[in-house]
Amino acid sequence: MIIGVAGPYSASTAEQRKKNIDAMNVAAAKLLEMGHTPIIGMNAALPVLEKANVTDVYKCIMEISLTVIGACEGILMIGESPGANKERDLILSKGLPVYYSIEEIPLIKSIT
Repeated sequence: MIIGVAGPYSASTAEQRKKNIDAMNVAAAKLLEMGHTPIIGMNAALPVLEKANVTDVYKCIMEISLTVIGACEGILMIGESPGANKERDLILSKGLPVYYSIEEIPLIKSIT
């Protein structure tokens, strides 16, 4: 199953933003170990935005993130934020599952 991982990213310090993205990547790694294909919208958006010359960075991040998450078959919410909630709402609008803990997600096959 292709599962998006969503949680807060924005923070007042670079250190906290790194902790936030690391938390999403840890959750994604667990999904991978369970046999799923994890996707994080921020991981798609951030490298592009580092190189782009745009005025509304948040709008561009959300456009990329929502497009990526739109290809998912479900989403794991590791926390809430305005952006993560938009990703969740997109998945809900498609009638797809929203998970709030890794334990809710079925094991497909362990690759560890």
